[in-house]
Amino acid sequence: MQHIKPFIYETPNSKTLHFCISNIQSSMRLNDPYALALEYTRTMMGFLLFKPKPRSIGMIGLGGGSLAKFCYHYLSRVRIQIAEINPLVIALRDEFHIPRDEVRFIVFQSDGADFVRRGPSRFDVLIVDGYDLEGLPAQLSSQSFYDDCRETLRPDGIMVVNLQYSDPEIDEHLARIRRSFNGSVLVVDDGEESHSIVFACKDDALLTYRLGAIRRPPDLDAGAASQLLAGFALIASVLKDQRI
Repeated sequence: MQHIKPFIYETPNSKTLHFCISNIQSSMRLNDPYALALEYTRTMMGFLLFKPKPRSIGMIGLGGGSLAKFCYHYLSRVRIQIAEINPLVIALRDEFHIPRDEVRFIVFQSDGADFVRRGPSRFDVLIVDGYDLEGLPAQLSSQSFYDDCRETLRPDGIMVVNLQYSDPEIDEHLARIRRSFNGSVLVVDDGEESHSIVFACKDDALLTYRLGAIRRPPDLDAGAASQLLAGFALIASVLKDQRI
């Protein structure tokens, strides 16, 4: 299989990962490499509203490791397993301060569909952000893939998916996710108006979540939580509207 070679664009303040110059795959602030520089990544961390104390997180798509680093650094009890199909992306991990493999953090060179279909692990949270130069690969958007994602979650697990507005098949992707998760799905459009973040729950967490004051997740320090509060508020607002 031939893999697309990514490249890095660096400014005095940031470093970004690209497959083409018009699209940013990942962004890192040089003075705060663990911060979530892109708004949609902060919204994706909204799974903490429904699953505030995860112990195991699976990820499909490494990129520059923004979500992986944030979870590793700020959720110190979590074990993280990541599937990244492109070895040329993995080779840049040091450029983006991605941790080395150890007991609670490991990156596999693996197709994400194989990762959820064959892997023995069961996750509290599964994060799917597997775009390449051509968009969302077919193997990461099929009905069988989303069925496998549901199966790899624990009974009260949650999947978070990044979908892009520009994808002409976004409605079909959403329909498949709803079928796999029996309609227990919340779609949140981020403020950049370029991403739809999908939260799909294996149980009824979307129905039982108590709306009210947004509280800081117990294992997250105040500085990290401050990055996420706007996204939490957006998610709660969408959930409230959905219930009306």
